[in-house]
Amino acid sequence: MRQRDPLLPRRVALAAVGMTLAGVAVALFKRAMFGVDPYQAFVNGLANVIPIRFGTLYMLVNALQLALVFFLDRHYIGISTLINLFLLGYVAEFGEAALARWFGDPTLAGQIAYLVAGIVLSCLAAALYYTADLGVSTYDAIPLHISDRKPKLLGRVLPFRAVRILSDLVCTGIGVALGAPVGVGTVITALFMGPLITFFRRTVSEPLLHGRTA
Repeated sequence: MRQRDPLLPRRVALAAVGMTLAGVAVALFKRAMFGVDPYQAFVNGLANVIPIRFGTLYMLVNALQLALVFFLDRHYIGISTLINLFLLGYVAEFGEAALARWFGDPTLAGQIAYLVAGIVLSCLAAALYYTADLGVSTYDAIPLHISDRKPKLLGRVLPFRAVRILSDLVCTGIGVALGAPVGVGTVITALFMGPLITFFRRTVSEPLLHGRTA
C-alpha cells in the first residue's frame, strides 16, 4: 500500500496560494503599465494576432504547452498545472478589473508600487508551487525540465536561474516581435525572476513546507 504523504495538506495549500498569487501578480503587472512579465508578453503578443478573450487564449496556449510537457516530463503535471490552465487567466482578468474599479488609474507612484508588488508576488507564487511539487505551470515546466537535464554552456552546468533567464528572454523577444506591451517591468522580470524564485524557495516556501524557520 502506498504510504500517505504527511505533508500533502501543506503541499495543496502552497499550490493553491501560489497559483492564486500568480493570477494577482499578472493583474498588478497590467495595471502598472510598465510591461508585463515575459510569459505574459508572449501571450499578449499572441493576443494581438488572435482576437479572442485573454482568459480563453491563455487557457488554449497553456493546453498546447501541456501536451508538450506531457511528452517531455509528466512529473511536472499535477493540481497546480490544472489550476494554472483553467483559472489563472480568469483570475488575472478579474483582478485587473477589480484594481481598476477600486483604485482607478494609478499615478506614477502607484504604477511603481504595482510593478514592485507584481514582481515580488510573481516570484513568491512560483516558489510556492514549485516547492509544493504538485505540478507547475506549463511554462515553468519547460525551464525546469531543461535544468534537470543539467545543460552546459562553455563547459559549466547552467543552474535553474540561468535557464529561467534564457527562457524569459526568448518569450520577451517573441512578445516584442508581436507587439506586446513590454517595458522596464518586462526587462526586470526577465533578468531577475530566476534568482528571486530561488531566494523565495530557500527562505519562504521550503521552510513553510517543512515547518521550520529559514
